[in-house]
Amino acid sequence: MIIVNTPGDGATPFAPLLHANWHGFTPTDLVFPSFLFAVGNAMSFSMEKYRALGDGAFFGKVIKRTVLIFLLGYLMYWFPFFTLDNGHFQLKPIGYTRVMGVLQRIALCYLFASLLIRYLSTRWVIIASTILLFGYWLLLLAYGDSSDVYGMQTNAGFYLDKFILGENHMYHGEGVAFDPEGILSTLPSIVNVIIGYYAGAFIRNKGKNYETISKLMLTGSLLIFIALWWNMIFPINKKLWTPPFVLLTSGIDLLLISALVYIIEIKKSGSTWWTNFFVVFGKNPLFIYLLSELLATILYMIPVNKQSLYGWLNSVFFQVIAPGAIGSLLFALTYMLFCWSIGFWLNRRKIYIRV
Repeated sequence: MIIVNTPGDGATPFAPLLHANWHGFTPTDLVFPSFLFAVGNAMSFSMEKYRALGDGAFFGKVIKRTVLIFLLGYLMYWFPFFTLDNGHFQLKPIGYTRVMGVLQRIALCYLFASLLIRYLSTRWVIIASTILLFGYWLLLLAYGDSSDVYGMQTNAGFYLDKFILGENHMYHGEGVAFDPEGILSTLPSIVNVIIGYYAGAFIRNKGKNYETISKLMLTGSLLIFIALWWNMIFPINKKLWTPPFVLLTSGIDLLLISALVYIIEIKKSGSTWWTNFFVVFGKNPLFIYLLSELLATILYMIPVNKQSLYGWLNSVFFQVIAPGAIGSLLFALTYMLFCWSIGFWLNRRKIYIRV
């Protein structure tokens, strides 16, 4: 996610490091849903501890975590909280701050997935997931503009965000008001968390063996097949978070976690030293993500030779030693490794920042 979000200026990144323009799928589009899948996977551990709690304590813990993550995401978009006008600092208008976003979606998905898993049986969670997927599709068909129910500013999700949030509180990175982490498209994304939870619970209950990974791989392959079939009438689209996108990414994640269980837990041949690199991110994921986003904002704020420090580093160094997409990738990798080094330092001192 850091590599994708902070490419160097001065060149277009390699195609696999870009999101699909609209309909379609790239490797980059797998990052966010995989994070939601991982949230669900981690919940398969925490929910076991929560089962011993009463409803009040459980609800309190879940609400507290949801509010904190949502608030951090909101404050991240409001940062740096001030503007410089004619040499005077002024509070950045809150009326133009984006409300929804990556962390906000993670918070909401965690909340609703936790409640569904806590209070419903597995059978009813599956039914609820099916309703979320097909219900979202029906809402798009029923309330989108008939000219193009899947258009960026003609879909039902856009109209709902515009009505509840207002255009000033929506994402404008596409050049127009449209939020890829909007209110309505959060509904199907809850299913990514739910699938991640049941994948983790299945591995915990059945053990790390060949039967477990074969069933996970068969399920993943089935989800991918359904997604590709569904795509013929309902496009795979990350920015709309369509149900075929949910099934495709969840299917790929099931294949990936099966491969990792096989390589790390079953085969156990050769060294697995390379996993330590990723453990650093896993120990402080929220902190490192916030660091990467806020530091990039600070680099854009610092002026150097009539451009930002972010752009200057690219123009005088990375684009000089490796012009084009390679230089962009080198900057992204360097930036990611810097963030990793902070996480490595925290891990060495056993400092873990959680909510």
